[in-house]
Amino acid sequence: MSVNLTNIIDQVGKDKGIDKNILIEALESAMLKAAEKRFGPNKIIEAHYQEDAGEIELFLFKTVVEEAENPDLEISFDQARELDPEVALGDSLGVKLDAKEFGRIDAQTAKQIIIQKVREAERNIIFSEYSSKKGEIITGIVQRFEKGDIIVDLGRAEAVVPKKEQVRREGYRQGERIRGIVLDVKSEAKGPQIILSRTHPGFLMKLFQMEVPEIYEGIVEIKGAAREPGDRAKIAVISNNADVDPVGACVGVKGSRVQAVVQELKGEKIDIVHWSDDHAIFVKNTLSPAQISRVITDDAEHAMEVIVPDDQLSLAIGKKGQNVRLAAKLTGWKIDIRTESESKGAREGLTPDEALRKEVLAADAREEKERAAALKVVEDFLHVTPEVAGRLIEAGYNNAESLLRLTRERLEKIEIGEEDMERILDAIQDKAGNR
Repeated sequence: MSVNLTNIIDQVGKDKGIDKNILIEALESAMLKAAEKRFGPNKIIEAHYQEDAGEIELFLFKTVVEEAENPDLEISFDQARELDPEVALGDSLGVKLDAKEFGRIDAQTAKQIIIQKVREAERNIIFSEYSSKKGEIITGIVQRFEKGDIIVDLGRAEAVVPKKEQVRREGYRQGERIRGIVLDVKSEAKGPQIILSRTHPGFLMKLFQMEVPEIYEGIVEIKGAAREPGDRAKIAVISNNADVDPVGACVGVKGSRVQAVVQELKGEKIDIVHWSDDHAIFVKNTLSPAQISRVITDDAEHAMEVIVPDDQLSLAIGKKGQNVRLAAKLTGWKIDIRTESESKGAREGLTPDEALRKEVLAADAREEKERAAALKVVEDFLHVTPEVAGRLIEAGYNNAESLLRLTRERLEKIEIGEEDMERILDAIQDKAGNR
């Protein structure tokens, strides 16, 4: 071959990032295929790259015999001795072929095989490179959209963000930057298919690792994460250093670290909770900010009954059940939330409606008792009628401390007659003077 291939191999290897041996193998394979097409498939032909000469040499191997009857496969002993004086009968002798005999069609065949081999090598390199990046975050440019999927340009390769791995309320335009976690890499005929996700909990965890040095250094550890992508997420953390608060480290100064993650997730709310190996404590932490009265654990069913004050039920459950769903995902426990009233009714054998009715009646009775006690305090303190005392209580003045803060301006806002007003002000002045 008249062209020195060494420089070409070095340059292509550098540009494509392909190992030189792979390119040499591709060239040898291409020349071998072209030679077989040229001289026939039944011949024994080998191709070898000579680095010093920078060319591919082709050898047609023939068996040394006394008289050659099949010139394609045999060579006479006398002819063989001319090529190799030490040859013996029965040896297989390689006869070098002249590359100049190859025509345009043969060269085209070789070119196609080389291109195919180079593409295969590139695909293998890309597959290997991105397979090692599974679970890592990478950045690309939105290239196009196909049936709801986002095709992302990564430079040397393309990735896809399937519709199910996209956050519902996020929107992207062509040419915009996009980040995602490498979920999977599949080897397909047209090349490696790199699957990215923005909904996977691992994406949230990796974002925190990028923003929080303590996590990267192993001081703070993320024990788990649960998401309802685009709406809300919970992440559980623990510190391996008693002097480092894991939640504080993740929040950052004035919330700078968590806000950086929230910004990347387009406003997704994030709860950061303390992890605990005590399952009951961990469940209580994950239901924050709701206050928990007690937790009843059923290990056999891997379930917990969480009792909360009546006024904490909606907070514990969350909007459309979101808070308790995320807590269940994060802890891995089935969580049933009940109020104090429901729990008490269940112990007494009452239905939920009966328990609620009983609690309402009890609450009314307590309120009536408290009002009666407040009326007596106001009547005795100011020497007013029960009707006037009731109006003062309704306005929020129901004990001695609050009554002493009454002024004419405040009394004028309450429907009290002039005579009663003067009596009240005199009483307040007397009480204040005695103190």
